[in-house]
Amino acid sequence: MADSLRRLISAESGRVLQEKLESWYRNYEFNSCDQNLNRCCEILELSSEIQGQLFAILNETSREGGQYAGVETIKTRLLPWLVPCFSCSSSGRIFETTLTQDLIEKERQLRELSSNQDFQLQELQEELTSTRLKLNQVQQDLKISHAKEKDAQKKLDCLNDYEHQIQMLKDKISILDAEKSLLQSRLARSRSPSPRHRENKSLSPLPLRSCPPGRARRTNASRRACLITRFGDIYDHRRLDAETFLKTYISDVEMVHRIIYIAAVESFHAAKMAYRQFKLRVTETLSLGHTGPESLEDTVLDYIIDHEDLYDVQASVNEVIRSMNINPKVSFPPEIDFIVISTLIRELCRVAFSMQTLVPPLDIAFGIDGELFSETKYHRSFDSDFTAALVAYHVWPALMENDIVIVKGEAVTKRGALWSCRSRSRSRNTNRTRSCSRSRSTSPLLAHHGVN
Repeated sequence: MADSLRRLISAESGRVLQEKLESWYRNYEFNSCDQNLNRCCEILELSSEIQGQLFAILNETSREGGQYAGVETIKTRLLPWLVPCFSCSSSGRIFETTLTQDLIEKERQLRELSSNQDFQLQELQEELTSTRLKLNQVQQDLKISHAKEKDAQKKLDCLNDYEHQIQMLKDKISILDAEKSLLQSRLARSRSPSPRHRENKSLSPLPLRSCPPGRARRTNASRRACLITRFGDIYDHRRLDAETFLKTYISDVEMVHRIIYIAAVESFHAAKMAYRQFKLRVTETLSLGHTGPESLEDTVLDYIIDHEDLYDVQASVNEVIRSMNINPKVSFPPEIDFIVISTLIRELCRVAFSMQTLVPPLDIAFGIDGELFSETKYHRSFDSDFTAALVAYHVWPALMENDIVIVKGEAVTKRGALWSCRSRSRSRNTNRTRSCSRSRSTSPLLAHHGVN
C-alpha cells in the first residue's frame, strides 16, 4: 500500500489535474462548445485514472487490516457514494465489482458471526438459568439439613440431660444403699447375741461370699472428675489471688512463685498425713462391730466420704505454715506471716484430703530445682528460657495418678539453673537461723486464728 501511494504522489497527477482545471476556467468564455467538452473529457479521464489508483490503494488497505477491518467505514461512506453517482473507466468498474463482492461476502460473514454469538449467548443464558435453579435447590436442601441438625442437637441435649438425671439418681440410690448398710450394721451391733449363741456360731464355718463394692467405688469416677476440676480452679483463681496479694509485700516474683509452690506441696503432705490418721481411727472404730455386706475397707471409705466435715483442716493449715516457716527456700518480710495465704492452703488441704478417698488416690509430682525439664509433666512459664533443659524453680505441681500425669504443672526453665540453685541454697543457709527463730515465735495472727 505504501508503494502504491508513493507512486501516486510521484506521478503528480493531482497537480496536473489542478492545472488543467485552472486553464479550463481561464479560457472557458473564449472556447467553443466542442473545446470545452474536450477539456472536460480530458479532466474526467485524468480523474478516473487517479480514482482507479485510489481504489487500488483502498483495496490493499482493507486487505492489510484483516477480514473484518474497515467494514463499517466502507458501508457508511463508500457505498452510499458509489451507488448513485459513481461512473468511471473499465478498470474502475472491474474494481468496483470486486470490492462490492468482497463487501457482500464480509457482510454475510458478519451476519453469520452475529447469529452464532446470539445463539451462544442464548445457550449461556439458559445454562445460567439452570444453574440458578440448581443453586436454589441446594440452598433449600441446606436449610432443611440445618433444621434437621438443630432438631438432632436438641434431642441430643435432652438425652444428655436424661443421662445426667439418671446418673444423679444412681448416685442418690448408692447413697441410700450406703446409709441402709450403715443402719443395718448399727442394728446388727445393737442386737448382740448371747455368749453361748456366739460360741455356737463361731463353731460353724462362715459362708464364703464376695462383698459388693461400696458407694465410694461406684461414685469414684464422678468424684475424680470433680476433684480434678477443683484442682484446676485453684490454679486458675486461688493461686492468682494469692500471687497478687503476695506481690504487694514481696517484689521478687521468683520468691512469690516459690512460696505458692511450697504451700501446695506442704498442703498435700499435711492432708495425706491427716487422712492416714483419720482412716486409722475410723478403721479401729468400725472393725469392732463390722458385720455388714460390704468389706471393712469399703465401709471405712464410705464413712470417710460421708464425714469429711470431721477433717480438722485448720490443724493441717497450721502444720503447713509451721513447715513453711522453717523452709530455707522461702522467706517473708518480718511484718507479715504465711497466714495471709491461709485461704489457698485451706482449699488445697481440702482437695488433697478428698483426693485420698479415690481409688487409686491422686497426688502431686515430686519436683526439685535443677531437675531435667519434662514436657509431659510441666508447661514452661512465659518468662522461661525455652532453650534451657533444666528447671530453675517450680510454679505449680503436676497432678499424678499412678505415675501418670493427669494435669500438667508449671515450671520456669533457665540456663545455668543448677548453678543458680546451689548459689541460692548457700546464701539462704546464712538466714536459716533467723527463719527458725521466727518460726518458733508464732505470729499474733496465727495464734489468734488457732484459738478461733
